Amino acid sequence: MRDCPTNLPRRGLLRALILAASAGLAAAEPAGAQTKMSKRDAEYQDTPQDIRMCATCTLFEAPRSCKVVEGDISPNGWCKVFALAD
Repeated sequence: MRDCPTNLPRRGLLRALILAASAGLAAAEPAGAQTKMSKRDAEYQDTPQDIRMCATCTLFEAPRSCKVVEGDISPNGWCKVFALAD
């Protein structure tokens, strides 16, 4: 950009704008507030996918909850954000 007052290259300026915007969005949410995705968006199902199931996922919170998917979650369920526990 020829008339850029900061003399930053275009990519640097764009990166700075994106970081500033994301910092502003993070500050707008109350501390500890999390938005969970819907079961539909997570493609949740009440049955396992092969051997993968919520009970073996790092995001599952017993007895019937998930860190990232809203609602009642079956330990035998599965969704596309499944993350196998080590």
